[in-house]
Amino acid sequence: MINRELKAALAVTRFGLGARPGEIAEASSDPEGWLRAQIRPSGADQPQTNGETSVERVAGLRALRQMRRAGREEPAPDAGDPVKAARRMLREDTANDFLGRARLAATTDAAFRERWTLFWANHFTVSAVKVATAAVVGPFESEAIRPHVFGRFRDLLVAAETHPGMLLYLDQAQSAGPNSRAAGYLRRASNGPQRAVGLNENLAREILELHTVGVDGGYGQADVTEFARALTGVSLGGPRDPSGQAGAPVFRAAAHEPGARMVMGVRYREGGREQAEAILSDLAAKPQTARFVCAKIARHFVADDPDPALAARLERSWTASGGRLDKVAEALVSAPEAWAAAPVKFKTPYEFVISSWRAAGGAPGDAAALARTLNGLGQRAFSAPSPKGWPEDAASWAAPDAIVKRMTWAEAFAAATVGGRDPLELATAALGARLRPATATAIARAESRPEAFALLLMSPEFQRR
Repeated sequence: MINRELKAALAVTRFGLGARPGEIAEASSDPEGWLRAQIRPSGADQPQTNGETSVERVAGLRALRQMRRAGREEPAPDAGDPVKAARRMLREDTANDFLGRARLAATTDAAFRERWTLFWANHFTVSAVKVATAAVVGPFESEAIRPHVFGRFRDLLVAAETHPGMLLYLDQAQSAGPNSRAAGYLRRASNGPQRAVGLNENLAREILELHTVGVDGGYGQADVTEFARALTGVSLGGPRDPSGQAGAPVFRAAAHEPGARMVMGVRYREGGREQAEAILSDLAAKPQTARFVCAKIARHFVADDPDPALAARLERSWTASGGRLDKVAEALVSAPEAWAAAPVKFKTPYEFVISSWRAAGGAPGDAAALARTLNGLGQRAFSAPSPKGWPEDAASWAAPDAIVKRMTWAEAFAAATVGGRDPLELATAALGARLRPATATAIARAESRPEAFALLLMSPEFQRR
């Protein structure tokens, strides 16, 4: 058993995103209850952005593409270059989306709710490494992830996989069945079979491997192909579609591969959109999905190699509730395995920067400066390197050169933020009962306030949660 003071510190620094001044004291009366109060059916908080939807962003991308095709390479008379202006607008929108998300993380009084949301955003990664998706990553999180993080997994799954961001990122929008009516149109237009219509398997593969049953979930290549055929026709509206559909998810029956499907031993009758939705619903309900995703939750919150009993406890809650994520979150909070005293999860660069702002009682205010910081620390904003998302294990982030970069940033950050405040008081507020005597002594003996605050940020207990 751990005492209440240590449990309050763990509630804020392990389940949350780091303590703001006074936050550990707020949680101390009932740490578990403090966390449970952050679970709500309406979903996560929304960051402050310019409010543009994914549909509006897709329209902007298409307008940019049309201007490029029109050959507008030189600035128009008495006006700026429309291509450069559109590109700059989309780039700034993406940067401001990320700044809004970071400011929410740094200031929220419901940091467990935000961490839970960030887990799901990473699970259903849409990355800005592709130009086509850079502008819609922020709206993807706001529209597909945040409203559903405490609902049923099935609803979150469908929302994420059919969102314009995911359809663009995994190249689903152009996928069409080789035997579909669209394929026939193109073959006739080209006077022969040489112009093939592509079946793209990216979305189907990642849903199976990364989002539901997992790589060891019992599927094979034939299941990937059949699922990809079922997904054909799931696309985005274009300028020729009815008003209001441009950039929005649509189903193109002409591109759908006809026929019944067999996926993981289950036969799905011939149909259109409902065929893909039936497969998604079944994947959401499979025990392999509960096992795979609950193990990921345990690794994210507690340890790179967590106690198997924790994952099993989460899995039982998932199964008993029919995939209700609020119940899984409650099971996590109440699981004794989640409250192990030793902090073993090493913070990612984003977690380190956000927790540093929270310890200082502030928030980032400059999108460009935030981008430079995260680029330097190796976690570029909205740019996970693959559909697997960002790694979360210590080995990926704790290399010696990475620690040196954190230290350099911590020194500059401390010099800019600590002011005349007592660093030892800040340390006590940031770590509570987790503050080690050796760290407290080093902070007290530091030659300056900035040096003392930097020592806090680079201490082993602050770097881990």
